[in-house]
Order: sequence, then C-alpha cells, then structure tokens
Amino acid sequence: MWWLVAAVGLGIPLVITTMPEFGMFSAGAIAGSITAAVGGNITMQVIVFAVVSTALIAVVRPIANRNRTQQRPDQRTGIDALKGKQAVVLERVDGRGGQIKLAGEVWSARALQEDQVYEPGQRVDVVDIDGATAVVM
Repeated sequence: MWWLVAAVGLGIPLVITTMPEFGMFSAGAIAGSITAAVGGNITMQVIVFAVVSTALIAVVRPIANRNRTQQRPDQRTGIDALKGKQAVVLERVDGRGGQIKLAGEVWSARALQEDQVYEPGQRVDVVDIDGATAVVM
C-alpha cells in the first residue's frame, strides 16, 4: 500500500514540473508495489524499486534527450506559412490594391513594385503579409 502512495506522490511533481524522472521513479514504486503484492519482502521491494527506476532513467532519458534535440523541419504557422505561397489574382492587383485567392481564402493584395500590374487569372507569389494585405509579385 505504501508503494502506491509513493507512486502517486512521485506522480504529482511529474505533472507540476514535467520532469520525466519523477514518472520513472513512480513506475519503480509501482514495481515495488507489485513485488509486495506477490509476497516479496521489504528488501526485495526496495531492490526492485531501485532497479526499475535506474533502468528506466538509463534507457528512457537518453532517448528522450536525443528526440528533443533532434532537428525538426521548419514548421511555419499563421501568416509566416503564407509567405512564399502562390495565389491567383481575382481582381486586378497593382501598387494600390486588388484581390487574390490565397490558401482557399480571398485576400486583399497589392503589388510589391508600384508600377507592376497583375490581371485576373494570373498566378502571383506572396512575398509578405502587411496587416491583412498580401504583398505579391
């Protein structure tokens, strides 16, 4: 019974601090509880707790660190994800304004260069988002 109390007690800091080591100690306490349930004496229970906790830390922690530091592909979200996308001109776009269809939505747009004009049906590239206006070329 005390091992289960210890497992819960070690689980609380795991949730609060998100330190996985507490979870590994909690799993060790559960293993100690199982040892007690099958009739192991206190020495055996402590040994099982120590072995399981140490094994989990020795095996799981390096894997977690490797996955955490591994390079992830650049995942852009929001307006950053729209930069570089192609759009279709819906209404004439020039240096003062116009409309495009970008990622399935209608956006106001203006040309990057004041003298550039894009006619409906043309494909343009989004180079920036200025407020709620896509800057295209």
